[in-house]
Amino acid sequence: MEKEYNQTLEPETDLRAPRRYQVLLHNDHYTTWDFVVKVLELIFHKNQTEAEAITNSVHHKGVGVCGEYNLEIAEMKVMQVHSTAKASGYPLRCSIKEV
Repeated sequence: MEKEYNQTLEPETDLRAPRRYQVLLHNDHYTTWDFVVKVLELIFHKNQTEAEAITNSVHHKGVGVCGEYNLEIAEMKVMQVHSTAKASGYPLRCSIKEV
């Protein structure tokens, strides 16, 4: 006796968008304005106007959002900022915050 199945068998998938993380720069009262702009242009590929706006936020609000990325890219950006700052003698801090 053969059974007929009318149900379409589809694998169960849970397709969620990957988590996103903001990369933040923090004011430290030692790192120069020009260096922060340079970091934003080189590491985050911001144009001069965007870089200056973010630097202004860092300076006046204490923190500036550099961009939003998946976790691996966000972690890589933080490491790049820290190594670039250290090599130049600045204590620039950078962190990640889940969106």
